[in-house]
Amino acid sequence: MEIYIYSLLLILCSALFSGLTLGYFSLDVFDLKRQAALGNKDAARVYPLRVQGNLLLTTLLLGNVIVNTTLAVFLAQIASGVVAATLSIVLIFIFGELVPQATLARHGLKFGSLSAPLMRVLIFIGYPVTWPVARVLDKMLGNETQTMYSKHELMHLISEHEDSEHSPIDRDEERIMHGALTFSHKEVWEAMTPWRKVVRFSADTLLDDAFREIMIEHNYSRYPIFKDDEERIIGTLYASDVVIEDEAVSIEKAENAFERKVYRARASEKLDTILARMLKTRHHQYVVFGEKDQPVGVITLEDIIEEIIQQEIEDEGDVEAGA
Repeated sequence: MEIYIYSLLLILCSALFSGLTLGYFSLDVFDLKRQAALGNKDAARVYPLRVQGNLLLTTLLLGNVIVNTTLAVFLAQIASGVVAATLSIVLIFIFGELVPQATLARHGLKFGSLSAPLMRVLIFIGYPVTWPVARVLDKMLGNETQTMYSKHELMHLISEHEDSEHSPIDRDEERIMHGALTFSHKEVWEAMTPWRKVVRFSADTLLDDAFREIMIEHNYSRYPIFKDDEERIIGTLYASDVVIEDEAVSIEKAENAFERKVYRARASEKLDTILARMLKTRHHQYVVFGEKDQPVGVITLEDIIEEIIQQEIEDEGDVEAGA
């Protein structure tokens, strides 16, 4: 009777070693580290074991080999010859490999967390044998490499999360993340306002009430200023410097209100480059120049944000023409 009990216990041990081997190594060590840092208690228990990958693997495989070999010896006492061999194969395959691996592969983190104290004991017991083998494997194979995703793979992964039934990511978040991952590949000309639609003024324009009415109508914060030729840009006029309440300010003084500096961008430059420049200069409108150094459009911070969020930003002052 005892031999049957021992055989049953050995089958359970075989199932445990086999299932934990697949369960632990189905968990990515870098994913565990990230989850542990975010407060996942199960990941925090498993990570210290999983990060010692070769030592953990050697311990589990050694335990599995010892258990299965011992089980074969016990089964040989129950039956003999072909019957014992067949019985050993069937029991180990079904109860020692198939069932535990199918189960623990889906719940590796939870079972790994529950079995962490036991694994520490087993590692301690087998350390004199498993440590030298693990060290050799470490030297030969090196550390595990982190899985890196391309931007397209990340976008596909985000879309899969959004499509799942219980996803914490909604469609708006998916759209914005896609935009954030792709906007650095886009060039300025793809997001700029074409020059023919840009509202600009001559430096000789009188900044009178009629002019202010035009500015109020378009409702933009900045306007390119040109001298003589519309392609000769000499500065930027800020609406805040013109739309003033003090009627005592003379037109002549207001005429000199624009900033005499041109912030330039090339049509072929990447949007992330221009965004970094805008943040550095704190100027949110750049005149875009083409290959022949002629103005071809205007790019604003709002244009770049629209590319990131993949949606037009509209307000009550938007009109078709303008920058």
